[in-house]
Amino acid sequence: MHVFPRYAAKDPQQVADLVRENPFALVVSAVDGVPVATHVPVILEGDTGDTVAGGTLLGHMARANPHWRAWESSPEVLVVFSGPHGYVSPTVYATDPAVPTWDYAAVHLTGRVELVDDALDVVERTVAALESLRTPAWEPTSASRTRFATLLPGVVGFRVHVRSEESMFKLSQDIDAERYARVRDAFAAENPRLADQMDR
Repeated sequence: MHVFPRYAAKDPQQVADLVRENPFALVVSAVDGVPVATHVPVILEGDTGDTVAGGTLLGHMARANPHWRAWESSPEVLVVFSGPHGYVSPTVYATDPAVPTWDYAAVHLTGRVELVDDALDVVERTVAALESLRTPAWEPTSASRTRFATLLPGVVGFRVHVRSEESMFKLSQDIDAERYARVRDAFAAENPRLADQMDR
């Protein structure tokens, strides 16, 4: 990802928060020179504090998906997390001339992937991480864990050792305060998650 320095995260906590709050990621590999991508839930493993680089990610995908088989020969992956985003219409600025743009937050992580033997642990930890974002949170019962176990032959767990991170938080921060407030207020009405990201 090309990163404009003025849009890079100023605080590593912003990167960690975006990854935790937007766990449906795109895992990308090169297989025989051809890019292959799969959308899967991916979480930060353990308490990484406010950093992601040097940490690990956990994910899982369907065993029927041939993507994971390529990791033996091509273990380098790119994992893309997309945060809230939205179109900024020139009508919001109330000035002329003006041009449209797109505000967004995204994190790209690169690292080495390995398969994980205990797919049930990966699934349960993923569920726990995702449920922690909800109120009320669901707690799997014994019957649910038994159901998970019956599905495991169709699941492959994996871990990514994160080597590097890049981030773009392009959130209209390069415009004057009056137009910034107009954009933020417009998003508060139509895209509250993006307005919240701007507030941070």
